[in-house]
Amino acid sequence: MRHRKNTVKLGRTSSQREALFASLVSNLILAKRIQTTLPKARAARRMADKMVTVGKKETLAARRLALSRLKQEKAVAELFSSVAPAMKDRQGGYTRIIKLGKRMSDSSEMCILEWVDFVPKAKKAKAKKEEAAAPADEKKAAKTEKKAEKPAKKPAAKKAKKDEEKK
Repeated sequence: MRHRKNTVKLGRTSSQREALFASLVSNLILAKRIQTTLPKARAARRMADKMVTVGKKETLAARRLALSRLKQEKAVAELFSSVAPAMKDRQGGYTRIIKLGKRMSDSSEMCILEWVDFVPKAKKAKAKKEEAAAPADEKKAAKTEKKAEKPAKKPAAKKAKKDEEKK
């Protein structure tokens, strides 16, 4: 019987799974939002919620436990400095999974795993593109002017001179 055995194996050995989850959770802590497959996100969500609970303790033992599981000092520092304090009044459910649909190549169900209180910054791409377009147009105009100033190469004329010299 399989009672109380809920390990999601994902076709990997235990060491590979541990490294995968450590990487996913560390990247989630550092980037605040990651895109991955749905089974990986569901498995990583469990570890991420546990790491926030460990981070809320703010003890040296908790820090060492987090470092032994996450393997990255930057991620542990970020967890204890900003992520865990932000979740101080929340009792659980620190992460959210947003489904994106199927991936084109292999039809894997894709999703975004992010913190519940994460608010993405608004994109200012249009304003930057307009500003970048003006200097780019100036550069293109300058290049065309330089090309117009240079005389066109005449490979046929050079070939004709060589033929005359040989005679």
